[in-house]
Amino acid sequence: MAAALPTSLRPLHQSFSPKCPCLSHHSQLRPSSSSLRFRFAVRASSVIALEADLSTQQQTQDVETNLFACPVCYEPLIRKGPPGLNSPAIYRSAFKCKNCDKSYTSRDNFLDLTLISGLKEYTEVRPAMTELFRSRFVSFLYERGWRQNFNRSGFPGPDEEFVMAQEYLKPTQGGILVDVSCGSGLFSRKFAKSGTYSGVIALDYSENMLRQCHDFIKQDRSLSAANLALVRADVNRLPFASGSIDAVHAGAALHCWPSPSNAVAEISRILRSGGIFVGTTFLRYNASTPIIFRRPRQVRLWIVTVIGCSSFVCVENMTIS
Repeated sequence: MAAALPTSLRPLHQSFSPKCPCLSHHSQLRPSSSSLRFRFAVRASSVIALEADLSTQQQTQDVETNLFACPVCYEPLIRKGPPGLNSPAIYRSAFKCKNCDKSYTSRDNFLDLTLISGLKEYTEVRPAMTELFRSRFVSFLYERGWRQNFNRSGFPGPDEEFVMAQEYLKPTQGGILVDVSCGSGLFSRKFAKSGTYSGVIALDYSENMLRQCHDFIKQDRSLSAANLALVRADVNRLPFASGSIDAVHAGAALHCWPSPSNAVAEISRILRSGGIFVGTTFLRYNASTPIIFRRPRQVRLWIVTVIGCSSFVCVENMTIS
């Protein structure tokens, strides 16, 4: 996909076909409020207030024990360690699949839930774009100039993009949000600081991006107690049970996925009924796009293949009843 193009914000309702990941900007489809979990604080009396607090604690406990799943068999992971969805609690916890007996480590300030977690000797050739963002150099530069260049391609900037995403995600307030391909956590931190969600999971395949995210979190005292967990995972094999996540966000990421159709299918799998996916990517081209990217389709496909991007076209949207 060409790299100098205007952005498009694309919400995906869970009930839509994963083969067509885009939805009209003006779509009025929104999930039913009855399928989502909202928190209410009742203060009419001390007894009622206590019951509300206990209910909230129970919801949090359910999240902590049933959230993560084995990426091999999708069975729930057994967790041994302090409760909490924050990074310190995750770091001090051990995770093991009760079905296939595979253990997952959290020794590097993030929980590694990839299929190759724990393997000492393993080599796999990944797409060029995937490997690019795993490098220390690009991970360091991402919020120090790299991401700012997206403005030239039509992205309005992180602050406005966050506001737009929050508008689409309003029906999922109080639930769990996964920020897929979070990079250095630019949006993950914004979601966590907003207080809109009961928990935010910053997920990326790049170890160095997650390390940068951890460093930024340490520098921000307002995030010291936030329910913000760092997880390494493959977008084509998300480590969550089916129908367990309320919202998924992917900022400027779809073109970097090895198979956008497979990734969107995985996102649809983990979303609850009524869950929402909001993602942004580059469109084909505009007036500022270099001429080389406007060549015939075969040439464009060859170019994006060489540079490691994914190119895809959504012909029409389909609704599955």
